[in-house]
Amino acid sequence: MSRSPAPSAPATARKAASRLRPTLDLEALCEGPVCGVDEAGRGPWAGPVFAGAVILDPLRLPEGIDDSKALSAKTRARLEAEIKACAVAWAVGSASVGEIAELNILHATGLAMRRAVEGLQVAARTALVDGNYAFPLPCTVRTVVKGDALSLSIAAASILAKTARDRLMTALDDVYPGYGFAAHKGYRAARHAEALLQLGPCPEHRLSWAPIRLALMGKDPMVAWSELDEDADA
Repeated sequence: MSRSPAPSAPATARKAASRLRPTLDLEALCEGPVCGVDEAGRGPWAGPVFAGAVILDPLRLPEGIDDSKALSAKTRARLEAEIKACAVAWAVGSASVGEIAELNILHATGLAMRRAVEGLQVAARTALVDGNYAFPLPCTVRTVVKGDALSLSIAAASILAKTARDRLMTALDDVYPGYGFAAHKGYRAARHAEALLQLGPCPEHRLSWAPIRLALMGKDPMVAWSELDEDADA
């Protein structure tokens, strides 16, 4: 069976450069003020889930806002500061590991999003929410699949959510040493799996996750991973 050659570095760079960038086109179609809403941390084995909400000022847009996953940590850090300085309003909310266990990850994500939207200094009339699930929020909700690649407001929210969560997970590395939280931020990683087998879970691990349950049985957490394993109750 023949295989296509892997794309060269220049080809990969050209593809990235040609990718559509987020705009304010969707925001212009909604009743304002419009906030973008996105989450960070639905899939990890450990740590809270975070959400950001941002109402951008069209006249003061930081250069380079994009899906947080497409940006380097250094660029995210720069944009976090610029978004907070230039936005009409912004807020970050979270739901704890205990709340994830109580509600399941879907509804805990909604709780984090509601806390973020309710925390805005200026009330939003419309929320553009990344994904296809219309969480109950204190304003009109419009879902946008792959919204962080389409809407500048959602992309800005994704940056605030990710930087806030990454900062917390780095701090938790000092509280619970040995797991490598500062490196992998609680996500699936060989180092994380090895630490779970050696140390057992800490209070920030999501005990209902299949990889954590396997570790408690002395089995390799890495073999359990799939998108369906990320939340046994969802």
